Amino acid sequence: MARPARPADAANESEFSRFVELVRSTVPPVHSAGLPFIAGGLGVAAAGRKHRWLRNAGLTAAGACALFFRHPPRVPPTRPGVVVAPADGLVTLIEQVRPPAELNMPDVPMTRVSIFLSIFDAHVQRAPVGGDVLTVKYRPGQFQSADKDSASEVNECNTVWFRTPEGVDVAAVQIAGLIARRIVCSVSGGDKVGLGETYGLIRFGSRLDTYFPQDSRVMVELGQRAIGGETVLAELS
Repeated sequence: MARPARPADAANESEFSRFVELVRSTVPPVHSAGLPFIAGGLGVAAAGRKHRWLRNAGLTAAGACALFFRHPPRVPPTRPGVVVAPADGLVTLIEQVRPPAELNMPDVPMTRVSIFLSIFDAHVQRAPVGGDVLTVKYRPGQFQSADKDSASEVNECNTVWFRTPEGVDVAAVQIAGLIARRIVCSVSGGDKVGLGETYGLIRFGSRLDTYFPQDSRVMVELGQRAIGGETVLAELS
């Protein structure tokens, strides 16, 4: 017969459970795209276990990759009719422009908000609105620094056209940068996404442009830091 749990055992188990939950809430999970890079760093550390400098280099690389590819949980706003930031980073541009030509959207001005991601930001991308994915278009291009105004027009990019259940069109553009050379997008035309749902990643520095109707109310300012999936960029009219 199993021995009944003693009060001390139950208290220790409760304390351990709280500790585990604290670790989970403090240390974010890692996006699956980063696992090969982390494994590579750990492999170097294991191979160089007898050589201190090589072991430390491998562990440092693994830790840096785990930090870069972190995938922190986010809580999207619950109020309807909002556009959220598709990525963490700095708001660098707010302007009225034509929509991305590759999407063949109606040729009317839209508001574009650009967010620049440094190598220290989380690099996962999140759906700016919930609804249908109409089109995904990849465009090859250059690898200028993503904080340049011209990056939107000349850099390699991947554009996703979203449509809300109310029929409002919003586009998000993943733009490669000087260091970022790999764009990952996990959605395709016909998919459905929830507000703030992860749909992609750009490796090692990049930019996200979000296009929404011109008559929307912009809720961010230049120089503001955005939190992907949580910061409200605009309220749709």
